[in-house]
Formats: sequence, structure tokens, C-alpha cells
Amino acid sequence: MFDDAGYTSSSTATPGGTQSYDDGDDQYGSGFEAELARRSPQWHGGLDVGLLVLRLVLGGAFVAHGLDKLFGWFTDLGMGATEQMLTQFGFTEPKILAWVLAVSETAGGALLVLGLFTPAGAAAVLGVMANVIAITWDREVFLGGVELELMFAAAAFTLLFTGPGRVALDRHTPWFRRAPVFGIAFLVIAAGATVVTLLVFR
Repeated sequence: MFDDAGYTSSSTATPGGTQSYDDGDDQYGSGFEAELARRSPQWHGGLDVGLLVLRLVLGGAFVAHGLDKLFGWFTDLGMGATEQMLTQFGFTEPKILAWVLAVSETAGGALLVLGLFTPAGAAAVLGVMANVIAITWDREVFLGGVELELMFAAAAFTLLFTGPGRVALDRHTPWFRRAPVFGIAFLVIAAGATVVTLLVFR
């Protein structure tokens, strides 16, 4: 329908005028996309490193706590002392809950370290911290209070919605690509588990 024979970008003029446009100088599409790319925040390696460090520190701490409860490797805590601790906090099934607590800390922490099934790992850590904060809410927030528990909970909440970063085994999974969606789902699971634990077992 249109004959482009003899067409050159340098000789194209607007109707009724003499101004010419060079495709290399001004193209609406490429110009807009370049400006959009310049203004849009870009994911960079620093975010991956930051999330990796957060996962390693948070996950490593919870693995240590979980193993200490399971085997008494670090402070000779063990399952017996864990059951006594839960009894002192008013829980009615300390033996069952001691295993749930120890496994949640160990497995949840390990998943965070590996960046594997990160929403599940973050939800496990968040659920544990939510219970701790709920039963110690009457303490001061700072200076020996629950500020450490709040920071652990905030870190787990962050990973729940950011995902693990690209230095992770989850990198090619659906929950990596849609971290906020899966974050909301596992937040609901963590909240439900917390409510059940506090209402049924205490």
C-alpha cells in the first residue's frame, strides 16, 4: 500500500514544513524507554548482598537456637529444659510444643540460610517470634525488653516480602518471582499458627 522506495530518515520532513528528523536522533519509543529506564529504580548486586547477609545472620542464629533446644550443643539447654521453660510460660502441652519450637527454629533458620522455600522459613521464624512477643508483651520494649525479638520478627517479615535475593536456591521459583503474593499467604499461615498456639495450648 505504501511505497518506501527512496526513503531515507534524513530526508523525512513534516507536512508543510522543512524540518527533518533523523531516526537515530529522535525516536519516540526508544527515547521514552530510555528515560523510563533512567528514572526507574533498578535491582542491583548490593541488594542481593544485603539480603544474603540478612539471611545468613538471621537464619544462622535460629539454627543455633534450634540445635541447642534439640541437642543442648551450645548452652546445654536440651529438650527437657525447653519443656520446663514452656511450662513456666503457661503452655499446657510442653512436650509437643518443645518439638514444634525446636524444629521450627532449626528448619526455618536452615531454609533462610539456603534461600530455599524462603517464605516458609521466614514464616516459621516470624511465628516463633510472634509467640515470644505475645507472652512477654508486658516487659519493657528497650533496655532488656523485647527489642531483640522485635528485630528478629522485623527481619523475618522483611524477607517474607522481599524474597531471598538472587544469591539463593529459590532464584528460579514462582515464589521468588512473586514474593509479595506468597509473602501475604505465608503471613496468614504464621498468624494463624500463632493464634492457635496461644488460644489452644496456653
